[in-house]
Amino acid sequence: MGSLTIGEISGELIKKPCSIAMAAHKSPEKPYLVQKSSEVLISFPGSWSVGDWFTQQPFGEMKIEGSELLCPKGNDKVATSLRSIGRDELASVNKGFLTRFEMILAKPSLQTEVEKAIKEKKKIVFTGHSSGGAIAILATVWFLEHYLEPGKTLMSPLCVTFGSPLVGDFIFNHALIRENWSNSFLHFVMRYDIVPRILLAALSTMGQELDQILKLLSQKAMFPIQGSVREASTFYTSVMRNASAVASHAACRLMGNTNPILETVASFIELSPYRPCGTFVFLPGHGKLVVVKNADAILQLLFYSAQLCSENQLNAIAERSLNDHLGYPSELQGCLNWQNVVQLDHLEGLPLSSSDAAAGNIATNIALDDLGLSTRARLCLRAAGEHEKQKLSNQQRMDNKMQEIELGLAKLEEYKSKSALCKVGYYDAFRISKYEDDFKANVTRLELTGIWDEIIEMLNRYELPEPFESRKVWIELATKYRRIVEPLDIANYYRHAKNEDTGPYMHKGRPRRYRYTQRWREHGLRMPVGSSAESCFWAEVEELLLLYRTADPGAFEVIRERTINLERKLDEWIRSNQISNDVFLKGSSFTKWWITLPIQHKSVSPIQGQINREI
Repeated sequence: MGSLTIGEISGELIKKPCSIAMAAHKSPEKPYLVQKSSEVLISFPGSWSVGDWFTQQPFGEMKIEGSELLCPKGNDKVATSLRSIGRDELASVNKGFLTRFEMILAKPSLQTEVEKAIKEKKKIVFTGHSSGGAIAILATVWFLEHYLEPGKTLMSPLCVTFGSPLVGDFIFNHALIRENWSNSFLHFVMRYDIVPRILLAALSTMGQELDQILKLLSQKAMFPIQGSVREASTFYTSVMRNASAVASHAACRLMGNTNPILETVASFIELSPYRPCGTFVFLPGHGKLVVVKNADAILQLLFYSAQLCSENQLNAIAERSLNDHLGYPSELQGCLNWQNVVQLDHLEGLPLSSSDAAAGNIATNIALDDLGLSTRARLCLRAAGEHEKQKLSNQQRMDNKMQEIELGLAKLEEYKSKSALCKVGYYDAFRISKYEDDFKANVTRLELTGIWDEIIEMLNRYELPEPFESRKVWIELATKYRRIVEPLDIANYYRHAKNEDTGPYMHKGRPRRYRYTQRWREHGLRMPVGSSAESCFWAEVEELLLLYRTADPGAFEVIRERTINLERKLDEWIRSNQISNDVFLKGSSFTKWWITLPIQHKSVSPIQGQINREI
């Protein structure tokens, strides 16, 4: 066992957020409280209105597309970080919580406090109890998206929540890990606290009990009225039944269950989209803390740690599930020395029972027993660990393919150089494909296609670690691959007249491996969406050629705007070395077409001088 430390915040300093979080919880009329010392603590109050939790059936979630607050500051053309790059899908968050945060941020005071703290170089800690914790999570993401820029020295914020409900979906958590933001989030959860589990249940399954329970919690008095135990028991049973369905479905996926019945059943059962993010600290009691970072494992623990040992416990545990929600100050006070901490790492090797001493150390065994984890629960945690281990193994296998990719690209670079010596760019040489070198280039293209399709498919299925997408070496290699190989795919597409059946390459023919690697670069460099389309240059040329040939003689007006736009982009791409000068060679189909354009147009073209130098 060891002491709890996250970033620059030690166990002693965690008590400050807890104190102000509970104070804000008792001051719902204020949008937030601020406490200043060596850090700046900003705490948000909770809300006890069902409408602030669920704005719509069944789970109250929404795509973040409608919120400018979670998009990069000052550049609405740059995509938010809260998305899946591979699937080009936005994260979902709870609409009610997001709306509350938007209302707070609509007034300039919060932003002023934050920017003042930044100027004073103080660490900012966002915190909250109950749904106030959910607002703190969104505030932290807003800060990270708006203020934490690449190359800018800025102290990362910290988010500390107590009994917070879940806020975002799988993609939300995926993005936080990819951006290296996940370590900024620390969530404390009492073993039986029902609130962190509420959003695993659909609103329709909780009926009127949710409103009654929230009112009971708002009064901060546990069960002073007749019939409250029955209400708590009904509510607890409903939430845990839903949590069971979510955890079981997730566990089946972790264990590699491919039975189609699983998906068939899931299509008939409404499963919550919400998933944990950041680091969770479970408080099983007796001054102990159990720290978990694996989101799949945390989801399982949210269900299994709050399970009943027997039906006779229902009323007692249901009552405790509400008492625990207000018990954080006293419980954390009991962790006075913060030495009784267990980190649940290396989950794949967890013991399956308390007697299985060979599979883990004594502290870990005790922690699992304190959380009341059954053998089935431990198997689920092991599955989460094995899944994480497999992703790391997959990454190593892909890293081992880097040399093979580099060798293939080197062959195509040599082919490109040979083609340039003949005054014909490699695009046109490959499109004609008369010689043995063209055949060899095609073999290399197909070999590289196989490797990259495998990588993209693994990313699409989330079978690689989240940080893989943020690794500079892979972003650069993917960009190099796209710039060299995609022109060959375009040449092959139009050589075989696939456009006649399928349509333009950019509309229907562009493979996912290129669309993904373009988004990858744009995201990594915080570029506007669609701005790194240099590898598609030849696709636009092909379409302009088709339009120009089929238009009436002299009908340049049909393609004037597209031509001007292409020339402008080409000039930028050439100047920034994103496209090579071989597009201007005398034998290039682009050059042959360009010199037939009207003199009035050519005389003011930004690429006139470059073409004249080459021909």
